[in-house]
Amino acid sequence: MKFSELKIAEPLLKALSEKGYTTPTPIQQKAIPSILERKDILGCAQTGTGKTAAFAIPIIQQINAFEKFDRKPLIRALIVTPTRELAIQIDENIKAYSKHTSIRHSVIFGGVKQGKQVDQLKRGVHILTATPGRLLDLIDQGFISLKDLKIFVLDEADRMLDMGFINDIKKLLKIIPEKRQSLFFSATMPDNIVKLSNTILNNPIKIEVTPVSSTAETIKQFVYYTNRTSKPELLLHIIKERNIEQVLIFTRTKHGADRVARRLTKQGVKASSIHGDKAQNQRQKALKMFKEGDVRVLVATDIAARGIDIDKLQYVINYEVPNMPETYVHRIGRSGRAGENGTAISMCEPEENIDLTNIQKLIGNKIEVAENEKFPQTDKPMTEAEKKEWQKEKQRRKQEFFANRKAGKEKRGGGKSSRGGNNRKNTTKKKQTETSQRENRNEGRRKDTDSKPAEHSKTNHSNQENKSSQKPSSNRRSKNSSNKSKRRFKSTDASDKLKNKFMWPLE
Repeated sequence: MKFSELKIAEPLLKALSEKGYTTPTPIQQKAIPSILERKDILGCAQTGTGKTAAFAIPIIQQINAFEKFDRKPLIRALIVTPTRELAIQIDENIKAYSKHTSIRHSVIFGGVKQGKQVDQLKRGVHILTATPGRLLDLIDQGFISLKDLKIFVLDEADRMLDMGFINDIKKLLKIIPEKRQSLFFSATMPDNIVKLSNTILNNPIKIEVTPVSSTAETIKQFVYYTNRTSKPELLLHIIKERNIEQVLIFTRTKHGADRVARRLTKQGVKASSIHGDKAQNQRQKALKMFKEGDVRVLVATDIAARGIDIDKLQYVINYEVPNMPETYVHRIGRSGRAGENGTAISMCEPEENIDLTNIQKLIGNKIEVAENEKFPQTDKPMTEAEKKEWQKEKQRRKQEFFANRKAGKEKRGGGKSSRGGNNRKNTTKKKQTETSQRENRNEGRRKDTDSKPAEHSKTNHSNQENKSSQKPSSNRRSKNSSNKSKRRFKSTDASDKLKNKFMWPLE
């Protein structure tokens, strides 16, 4: 089947042709005709099967057909997604598909200032893609009106619930018009998702192109059984042995992502990390460098990686096996997208053996065990008592780490820049000067009281105060002189030793 057989308008066919798309995926074949007939959709398809195009193409076509373009655009379609990266990706796809139409679109998300987003909204948009928090915030501020909404899309609904957005979704459902077309997409379909869909959809057509929680057939899956302490060396071995030029690595925690990226960089492998603690511009910069090949490895947490869409990404590595089987499906779905080949590798330590068993039960396949003679799994899973002891040890190490960091900051004065270092030195000198002045005044008073007449004592004490009052003035002059020279100083003039001591390393 070709896209031309799906009753798609010529402007969209032209845009699809320019992107090299000629054959629709199964989810697109089933969803596009039904959406064009304005029916509600309950779609279940794993990540990487073309869900975005499945709803974006017919939405653009509908708005392009009935909208009047001689007035300020009104919000006709709202697409709600769980993460910033996914929202940006969807908006980029809409931009590509609607390039030969007059459709106006925009994307809003948190983590950045709202000014530019508000400016776009004031100019008017037809299709708005948004994350729940920023959407409700701008609605409360009066910048967004959904009274003219015709189509509502909830994408990645399972992840939306996992991230705790259920209350935001319920608030949103009270705001949007009851008379609307609703499209509901999820990679997995557990009972709580079905229950949520029943509150949103009206007599929906259910589209399920793959078994629930299955993985794409184009992805080869391998597992390396190893020990916890061997993972750093095993990871480097896998990258070098397989000659991997581009790989997405998943970790459970934000600190873990940073740690893996730092370690790889030290070992000569260019790596960067993205997670929720990083600013949006940092995340976008890291993702752009990864897509363009400037960075070989991108280490990510599950939430930050949702929405990463990289053409022909072949390798995904689970540095830690996820304890939720559905998360495994989402992770490896970053590779093997839209029919391309992919490889998913998991590094399994003893405590994760049970998690891997649960994953294999969910996907209904046995994951192939890779040969691993250099870093085999020799440890046994910890007992409950050992797990408790390990948790205590982790907590102790964590406390020790933060205590050492705090002590280091106090020792340095709490600053990290060269300017901060100079300020700390000036502050210390000032305190030492003031202490010396007080001691001199007190010593003068004692001598005057013991050995000299009261009148002479007053005169001497007055002279002492005059001298001491002149000292801060001298100190201020030296301080001002120091500040002037400091203002003339440029970071590029600093020696390597000074840079390493005071300045943040550039990654």
